[in-house]
Amino acid sequence: MGRLTVRVVMSSGAVGLALLLSSCSPGPGPAPGDTGAQQPQPVAAGPTASPPAGQPSADGTEPADGWSTYTTSDGALSFDHPADWTVAGAPEPPPEGVSVVVGDETGRQLATLRTGLVTGAVCPAEIPYALLDTEPLPALTQGSATPRFVFEGRTDPAVPDPVAASTLAYGITSAPEPTGPTACPLAHFFSWPPSGAAFGGIYDPYLVYPGKPQHIDTPQAYMETPEYQDIRRMITSLRPAD
Repeated sequence: MGRLTVRVVMSSGAVGLALLLSSCSPGPGPAPGDTGAQQPQPVAAGPTASPPAGQPSADGTEPADGWSTYTTSDGALSFDHPADWTVAGAPEPPPEGVSVVVGDETGRQLATLRTGLVTGAVCPAEIPYALLDTEPLPALTQGSATPRFVFEGRTDPAVPDPVAASTLAYGITSAPEPTGPTACPLAHFFSWPPSGAAFGGIYDPYLVYPGKPQHIDTPQAYMETPEYQDIRRMITSLRPAD
């Protein structure tokens, strides 16, 4: 799967996400039910990342490189994921949708998929943003709206603690791409019947997972790790189920 070269846009008030070692905190940020985001803890680079999605097995139903395909219980959506990752139902799914959490082989929650969400555009105030990675997802197009995968950040200059002020997250959004140095708060929703859906998670390099060393890195460096590349491949593989 090709990756688009993207820009990083920040104002001087953003304090510089990259210069702050991509400091971020989910803190009071988007709740999992609002953005589909969980709080993964990054790990040191492991084995070589899996090749791009779209390589079917001999019978055409599963990827051929150690990945598996998951289809939601309502039969609406499918996505691919590493075979040693888990996909489990999350509590309190939306009334007309589903909710599942994807975890890695250690049990860390990496992303959440929720459908049947009631979504709406709310922008209380624009703040400095960083767009680090993006890719359109035409398979999820509804009407004239084509969602896109994004890895992006926001920094609130009103918060003095740079760790608490900055948030980085990856997911799918139907929101228009910002054109200036500021943007609305993170809102990783995309249009999907009957209203909206979310598939993504939060990247926080300051959280420490039991049994693993703290791993603080720039978001650009994290994008080169097998973990990010596998998460990206998984999220961008989301598609209507056959």
